[in-house]
Amino acid sequence: MIVKIAVDAMGGDNSPAVEVAGAVAACKEWGCEVVLVGDTAKIQAELEKYQTRDLKIEIHHASEVVGMHDSPSDALRKKKDSSIRVAFNLVQQGVASAVVSAGNSGAIMASGMFVLGRVKGIERPAIGTFLPNLNDQTMVLDMGANVDCKASHLYQFAIMGSLYVENLLGKPHPRVGLLSNGEEEKKGNDLTRETHQLLKASQLNYLGYVEGGDVYNGAVDVVVCDGFVGNVLLKVSEGLAVAIGTMLKQEIESRFLAKLGFLFSRQAFSAFKKRINPAEYGGAPLLGISGVGIVCHGSSDPVAISIAIRQAGEYAKVRFEEKLATLL
Repeated sequence: MIVKIAVDAMGGDNSPAVEVAGAVAACKEWGCEVVLVGDTAKIQAELEKYQTRDLKIEIHHASEVVGMHDSPSDALRKKKDSSIRVAFNLVQQGVASAVVSAGNSGAIMASGMFVLGRVKGIERPAIGTFLPNLNDQTMVLDMGANVDCKASHLYQFAIMGSLYVENLLGKPHPRVGLLSNGEEEKKGNDLTRETHQLLKASQLNYLGYVEGGDVYNGAVDVVVCDGFVGNVLLKVSEGLAVAIGTMLKQEIESRFLAKLGFLFSRQAFSAFKKRINPAEYGGAPLLGISGVGIVCHGSSDPVAISIAIRQAGEYAKVRFEEKLATLL
């Protein structure tokens, strides 16, 4: 199955240079087909920096850009020709199979829901992000799309996360945990306790409450929480990764023996840096819409964009929304 990915070329912090570089890399390395959506002149100027003659890259013009500070509702009402909206229109029209954007996450969510709609039975789409653990990676959702949630929302997040991990990561019967302030059933709040009962009665491989450390120790494959908690978790994780790297560098530079040891451990440090680098995990799938959307960080580099494009293609091929509809 050949899929074409619509890339919002104007959404990131360093667009369209990063998006174009990522698209070129994805096409060269994995044979992806890409439509770059945005200002034609600016995109073309970036493409001319590369040899693209044999690559399947197209440009589709969009005259408007949604800024990071634009509200999702304003983006929908006032910027109907934005690169985000046009990219989803291409999916709705059958021109493309998926959307990748490093733009305003709220606008991506709103545009995806407005243009493509939700999978029947899903009340709230969710954003799922992968964080590294001791064995592989853990999917956490929701990561910011839904700040205020009901138990039914978290229950549906668990279904979507489990289905994604099973189909995209090839893990049968993914282990699901509900993030709380302790593993005992008496812990949590009204939301987690009500969700806990729904998940216990489900057919999911639900292990119960998990704590923050379980996100990283490999105890579960999917962690469910509301968007407020999830976004805090994500930002803490990103900040901690940067802090650890900086502290290691400071310690190595301050001691002669540490510098000497680094020479012998450079390969291990490089592997560690790659393992905790968010770019290596691509983007965050937007789950629950009737189509495929991948949300990238605004500061994504070309590596992250290229991996997200490949990820979007794999996501589109599994017909996720059709499988999800049968479970609801």
